[in-house]
Amino acid sequence: MANETILVTGGAGFIGANLVRYMLASWPNARVVTLDALTYAGHTANLAGLEDGRHVFIQGDIRDQPLLVGLLREHAVRGVIHLAAETHVDRSIVGPEVFVQSNVLGTLRLLEAVREVAQEQPEQIRRVVHVSTDEVYGTLGAEDAAFTPRSRYAPRSPYSASKAGGDHLARAYFHTYGLPIVVTNCSNNYGPYQHPEKLIPLMIGNALAGEPLPLYGDGRQVRDWLYVDDHCAGLAVALDQGQPGETYLFGGANQTTNLELVTAICDLLDELLPRADGFRYGALITHVADRPGHDRRYVVDGDKAWQTLGWQPSHNLTEGLRKTVAWYLGAGAEWLAARRAEPEYQDWLEENYDPRGGADQ
Repeated sequence: MANETILVTGGAGFIGANLVRYMLASWPNARVVTLDALTYAGHTANLAGLEDGRHVFIQGDIRDQPLLVGLLREHAVRGVIHLAAETHVDRSIVGPEVFVQSNVLGTLRLLEAVREVAQEQPEQIRRVVHVSTDEVYGTLGAEDAAFTPRSRYAPRSPYSASKAGGDHLARAYFHTYGLPIVVTNCSNNYGPYQHPEKLIPLMIGNALAGEPLPLYGDGRQVRDWLYVDDHCAGLAVALDQGQPGETYLFGGANQTTNLELVTAICDLLDELLPRADGFRYGALITHVADRPGHDRRYVVDGDKAWQTLGWQPSHNLTEGLRKTVAWYLGAGAEWLAARRAEPEYQDWLEENYDPRGGADQ
């Protein structure tokens, strides 16, 4: 779809903004229409510099089906990547309804909009990529094999349950209505433009401010980390080549505990921005009470994506983490400071975290 118009929902968020940038850079003849409601995690600043005629930004709600139909028609959209979602586990524990509204009802509205357009122009929309998470599969034990596309769904938080609901709807619309749906599930993303409620930017921001670096429980929860540009490359190839009705998993092949990850961040900060007083950032690591239903381990098996799409990650965690920390210290320093200063973010921390709470992974 390198020469066609793509709709990216949730395109002003973390993964969405990186995806929009990736596609415009990788597909010089493509046009991208970005839809985003600009809630607390979406910012037009994430898309700064893209006003070049090949990118159109629309502020709107994913639940607004007439708006979606209008965008698909007006821009003759050929492919859709559906990223619009509420994603913060801790927020889902405090207020689950908004997650159902966005992740289930929003997905339904998008699917219905695609179905309406497909009834009028059956060949217009070639593919819809529904982007999901490894958390829908639940938790793994220390010795369990990685999740595969055939793994049983077992969500354990309102967030993952809402994403599972969206996944099931997407597959149902493939089987029932014949829509060209591709489902993808990914491991933890990291990189530029990630909201500071998430683990890596939270730790960087807190460390620079001399604040505690809060880790849930013993900090030995295991996650697989995927650099966001590698995920974007996977989504692009899934949109271009994915087989409708299939599911592809994108993993980083970078398993580590949260404690090891935060220690690595502190070591990078000690190297790249050492404090004049000799204080080491690792001394700020603070263990806090674990959150309810905290999954112990997530890892996905990306062999199918490699074998059928030719995709594999190009960053290991050492390389990707260095690039990420360097961005937040350099080009992204003002961006991070602005996000951390937003009243909504400060209010959330004060109302829900003590001391400054744990961090979502």
